[in-house]
Amino acid sequence: MMPHPRRRGLLGLAAALAVPATPRAQGSAWPNRPITVIVPNPPGGGSDFAARLFQEPLTRALGVQVVIDNRPGASGNIAIGHVVRAAPDGYTLLLQYNGYHGGNPAMIRNLGWDPVRDLSPVGMGTVAPHGIFVSPAVQAATLADFITWCKARPGRVNYASSGNGTIQHIAGALFARTIGVPMEHVPYRGAAPALQDLAGGRIELFITTPSSAIGLVQGGRVTALAIAGEARIPALPAVPTTAEAGMPGFVVDAWFGFFAPAGTPAAVIEKINVVLRAAAEEPAVKRRAEEGGVFLRPLSVAQMDRVARREVELLGRVIRENNITVD
Repeated sequence: MMPHPRRRGLLGLAAALAVPATPRAQGSAWPNRPITVIVPNPPGGGSDFAARLFQEPLTRALGVQVVIDNRPGASGNIAIGHVVRAAPDGYTLLLQYNGYHGGNPAMIRNLGWDPVRDLSPVGMGTVAPHGIFVSPAVQAATLADFITWCKARPGRVNYASSGNGTIQHIAGALFARTIGVPMEHVPYRGAAPALQDLAGGRIELFITTPSSAIGLVQGGRVTALAIAGEARIPALPAVPTTAEAGMPGFVVDAWFGFFAPAGTPAAVIEKINVVLRAAAEEPAVKRRAEEGGVFLRPLSVAQMDRVARREVELLGRVIRENNITVD
């Protein structure tokens, strides 16, 4: 028996309502619920600082709560794996660290994700020159003092990182190679526990972003010897650059950028990018960035994509040329 025309119309409407919304339809109503930013490190490090720097501006501009979810472990791969498997709907973002983005693919076999295939660049958060920080127990007032101290202790100096394959790991290995002294790598689950052990004298060296160390430096619990960048930072104006301290060419920068799962609608990515660039111009955000020893570099989606692709190539080459491993 044929259904009544009106009944057929109602059945058709019900069927249409039962069809899952397409990414295009979801994007048109986006956002209508909280957005989660996954951070691959514990609170207290450069990744966490960048995420929280933009949390309030994103919440305010997008009209929904932006939640920070710290998921440390496995050199960032727990967090990154979660994001690449998430629905590409704009409600899950990754605060990606360039050490993981460019380093992990070159250092870890069977990684499970590809930085170009599985992640879509959204925009830049912060850029941070690394500082060379040592334990007060070392009693080195200058970088030259510390190098002399290390040369008297080959193989007995420990340097920290926030995990295997991070920029800190690579920077420590390059530092040891540059001064010609073998050192022991000690990986941690983030910058905060590494800094605690640095302050406690259990490790001697940590090359990391200033934002996580400034408070300890100002409190006299950690010594800052140099900034591995092209200019001094306002938060630590008395600390020389590595070039000024007698180690020209030793420059270590980190960036912390926002990414989404591949397949996230371009309109959603562009909307977040516009908000990130606007937030970077806000006086309060600029002030917090300066206090944290980081720089703001607003980039378009296309510019962020070029930066991310270049990092995969350049960092991979550095790792291979220097035989840096996750061991």
